[in-house]
Amino acid sequence: MIVKPRIRGFICTTAHPTGCKAHVDQQIAYVKEQGAVSEGEIKNVLVLGCSGGYGLASRIVAAYGCGANTLGVSYERLPTDKRTATAGWYNNIAFDEAATADGLYAKTLDGDAFSDEMRATVIDTIKADMGKIDLVVYSLASPVRQHPRTGVLHRSTIKPLGEALDIKSVHVDSGEVVQVNLEPATPEETENTVAVMGGEDWEFWIDALLQADVLADGAKTVAFTYIGTELTWPIYWEGTLGQAKIDLDRASRANAEKLAAVNGDSRVAVLKAIVSQASSAIPVVPLYVALLFKVMKEQGIHEDIINHIHRMFATQLKSGEPLRLDDEGRIRMDNIELSEGVQSEVLKRWPEVNTENLPVLGDLEGYQEDFLKIFGFGFEGVDYDADVDPTLGREV
Repeated sequence: MIVKPRIRGFICTTAHPTGCKAHVDQQIAYVKEQGAVSEGEIKNVLVLGCSGGYGLASRIVAAYGCGANTLGVSYERLPTDKRTATAGWYNNIAFDEAATADGLYAKTLDGDAFSDEMRATVIDTIKADMGKIDLVVYSLASPVRQHPRTGVLHRSTIKPLGEALDIKSVHVDSGEVVQVNLEPATPEETENTVAVMGGEDWEFWIDALLQADVLADGAKTVAFTYIGTELTWPIYWEGTLGQAKIDLDRASRANAEKLAAVNGDSRVAVLKAIVSQASSAIPVVPLYVALLFKVMKEQGIHEDIINHIHRMFATQLKSGEPLRLDDEGRIRMDNIELSEGVQSEVLKRWPEVNTENLPVLGDLEGYQEDFLKIFGFGFEGVDYDADVDPTLGREV
């Protein structure tokens, strides 16, 4: 099969097997070049939501920066002879094979991380292969969640609260800057969004791991969030997503109390804005990110996903390093994005940006390139006209 990107709205329905491997290899090479983050401090890591973005980067830094054994969980669409798998399926295989070849334990479990059945499988795997976990990374990103106790299928909604919102955004594929009108969420939509993207499932995981006695003394857990700035607050922090993130903060405090039994800790880490399939679905965010990337690149302080997560491990997850915390106890990794020099320039460009000047004021081309790379497209050295086996020769 000749695999080309097929983009529908903010979704790419294809993924390139060879390109995904190139993406994983590129990130591994970066971490190797940086040298050890720590040695022997973080031995066993569980990454929930391991197949892309910040979750995959965390797994790579844990393995190649800390020498850790890693167990990952993600839910992927399998390939067929006529259709590619999700990018995450190829990413997981590429990582597992690379880590194993380098003498590191790496295993990926494919299934619903929200389910109690997957929790049981993870615990059995930890007991059989790893001993006890030092770090649990919670990086699940899904629009739906079937509640493991009630069976109810919850769907998240990206909407403002209280009243309709008219806000500037961009069609990423065409580069057209537009005004988007969003109706406010109903109470039920807000509750469903919290059920999917809030902290309850994270708590369920920590409860299960503690009960099974598979967390090491001093074990840490971290979940990722984004807060943003006044430009994104109306749809992000002040909308349904914000309610879910507030619940994530609540869960972090609850987890910290429980982890005190093993001298552990729980934190939410506020990360920088990136290009992801999830963020591309949020109105205003792609336009803000295009401006942000342009400014940070002009100032020589831009970080991609692997740079950012490597800095987090090196400065916030390594023992002895002072934590950069806000008043809610969150780890603030967005300090560079929110610096005065960056934000003042982004705010200056925001009212001026339109379809015609976006290529000058923003980095739409870089945004589009990063989006395609998520799915394995746009890497040098990959022959995108070559016939590839979407199944990688595996039984699926």
